[in-house]
Formats: sequence, C-alpha cells, structure tokens
Amino acid sequence: MNLPIISNNYPKLGSLLSLILPIFLVLTILTSCGIYKKVDARKIPTSGEERARKNIEEGRGMSLKGLTGGRGSTNYEFSSSNPMWRASLETLDFLPLSVVDYSGGILITDWYGDDVDSKSTIKITLRFLSNEVRTDSLKIIIHEKKCSTNTNCTIRILKSKIQEELLTSIIRKAAILDKESKKK
Repeated sequence: MNLPIISNNYPKLGSLLSLILPIFLVLTILTSCGIYKKVDARKIPTSGEERARKNIEEGRGMSLKGLTGGRGSTNYEFSSSNPMWRASLETLDFLPLSVVDYSGGILITDWYGDDVDSKSTIKITLRFLSNEVRTDSLKIIIHEKKCSTNTNCTIRILKSKIQEELLTSIIRKAAILDKESKKK
C-alpha cells in the first residue's frame, strides 16, 4: 500500500522573516519621523462640522493645490473663464492656429496670406501678460514674411495698424464677455 506523500506547504522561517522585516523597518522609520503627533483630546471639537471649520481656519484640509505640492499663490482658472483668452480665440477664429498654450499664455497663428498678394504672409503671436481686461495685459507681435522665390524669403516684425486694430477688437470683445459673465 502506497501512502500519499504530504508536502510541507508552510513557508519557511527565512522567507517569513524576509516579508515581515521590511514591513517592520518601514513602520519604525515612519513613526520616528514625527508623523504622529500627540494631541490633547480636550482641544479637538467633537462634531465633524466643527472639526472641518477648524481645519479650514488653520489652512489644513483637502484641496488639489495641496495634493500637487503647490503652496504658492497660483490661481488656477479654466480657459473658458478667461475673457481675454476667449476674445482672442473668437477674434482669430479665421486663422489657422499653430500653438495654443493656455498655461503658458501664448497663441501663435500659422503663416497666413490672402489670394491678392501670395508672396506676402503674416504670423500673429499673442502673449498674455495677465488675466485682467486691459490693453497692457496683451502683447501682440506680427511677423511678415515676403518671398521673391520659394527659397528666398525675409521675415521681419511688422508695425502697422493691424496690431492696434487687433488689440482694440480683442479688448472690446473681452470687456463684453467679462460683463456678461459677471451678470450670471
């Protein structure tokens, strides 16, 4: 009669120690870092609302800014809530855009030319200096590219009425959008 061989399925002492030892070391290091603070139970409010109010007053609590490590005075806004950004996009909607970076505060169009003068094209760069609806919140740079042949082109910064008209148009539209958003 053959008896079945019963194998020992219990982990060996060495493998058990290799699992427990790192966990024990991590817990020891974490508790020695001062994460846990002694607290007087008499100074902590008992109701949840009072504790939440106290945490907010002390600047503690849950926020996205706290999770990302930012403790500065950065103001996060969505692009749809910035009237200058929206007005600029609406004003330049007829142009192809090559760079649109809300977080960097820049809008750059692609080279654009009309059918009348095919050898001359322009590129418009908008730099947002602040979110306020003011003329000094936006810097507009217009580059002009003139080509005599496909390989012989010159690029220069263009100072013309286009720049002033574009700034005026964007500021007007931004003021209207800002007024409408404040009514809501």
